[in-house]
Amino acid sequence: MYLPPLRIPVRTIGARTFDFSRRVAVMAVVNRTPDSFFDQGRTFAFDRAVDACFEAVALGADWVDIGGAPFAPGEPIPVEDEVERVVPVVAALRAGSDVVISVDTFHSEVARRAIEAGATVINDTTGLSDPDLAPVVAGSEATLVLTHSLAAPRTAYPRPHYDDIAAEVAAFLLDRVDRAVAAGVPEERIILDPGHDLNKNTLQSLELTRRLREIADLGFPTLAAVSNKDFIGETLDAPREARGTGSIAAAVVSIVNGARIIRMHDVRASVDAARMTEAIVGLREPAYLKHNMGDVND
Repeated sequence: MYLPPLRIPVRTIGARTFDFSRRVAVMAVVNRTPDSFFDQGRTFAFDRAVDACFEAVALGADWVDIGGAPFAPGEPIPVEDEVERVVPVVAALRAGSDVVISVDTFHSEVARRAIEAGATVINDTTGLSDPDLAPVVAGSEATLVLTHSLAAPRTAYPRPHYDDIAAEVAAFLLDRVDRAVAAGVPEERIILDPGHDLNKNTLQSLELTRRLREIADLGFPTLAAVSNKDFIGETLDAPREARGTGSIAAAVVSIVNGARIIRMHDVRASVDAARMTEAIVGLREPAYLKHNMGDVND
């Protein structure tokens, strides 16, 4: 059984405390964009986005990740448009729940206003492309997710090449940790994401999943954002709407290899998968014991 050597396993994020030496957090995904890669605008309307957030909480999500701009190459989303998309949803969710709220953004101004509205995590998928983002997080109590990606925001990166993908991703992430710490973000408020599919082809994402321990060995809680990614679709020859089972498999393998947060679309199935995996590897007790525990078999 592999347990990642976490430097600071117990983390308080907003109103919630996680012991990542014994617990896997499930992060739900809510995208308030008209062109998100998976839900294709299903939660773009404000009311639908808010409802999706509260539904995720009711289904057992520990965390809700709210995004207002897709990662995929395309025209930049103006900062004010991104703010208008995410901040009202953050405020509405915070008013009714103590769940961890992260905002998927690389803009420091979006981060600042989201934190003011109640966000407790900034999830930067661009590895600090905005030099002002880390200082904004440092000036708050929020946690920062540092993600490996190579391209400038919303630009293409054709034919990515790695000589040793796990080693190169680890080196990149440690460099970003150094930058964040230098800006004032303490280590106990840093999480690392190797960035499945982000400037990586399917073979590279599969290898990164197999070798995820090398990222977890860095000592920070590792986030695996594997849900419905293209590497699952290409592996299984599955369209976006048929990647759920493959996503659960990838999440479980990631947990076994050290991930302590999984970013998932299907919250109910993901919570069950995480809790079952925790029990199998000996991190939690079953909810109850009855089968073959008495004189009569039930």
